[in-house]
Amino acid sequence: MNVNFFKKNMPITIGNYTFEGPYTSTGMLEDRSGVYAIHCYLNGKYYLIDVGESSEVKNRIENHDRKDCWNEKCNGELTVSVYYTPNLQQAGRREVEQELRNSYSGLCGER
Repeated sequence: MNVNFFKKNMPITIGNYTFEGPYTSTGMLEDRSGVYAIHCYLNGKYYLIDVGESSEVKNRIENHDRKDCWNEKCNGELTVSVYYTPNLQQAGRREVEQELRNSYSGLCGER
């Protein structure tokens, strides 16, 4: 992911959740719990390419094992958005992640 500090202007809605971002840099992220979405921004539209959860979102994205998949699926600009979940434990974050994964096909890391 590029390391510039440009932020798109509006939050992004994925399913029933409003995510902060999208950002083109992990520098804008906080290292706290949440559900993250990786998008490809191309021709004025965002295409969801991955969803995950972590207790340390920034660290997880910066060290993610699916970065190669993100780059393969994106011919535009990679962006990230986050739905921070201070009141959810891991099980709750996984429910949100799974709900979103069930709503979108072709995501990196599909099981």
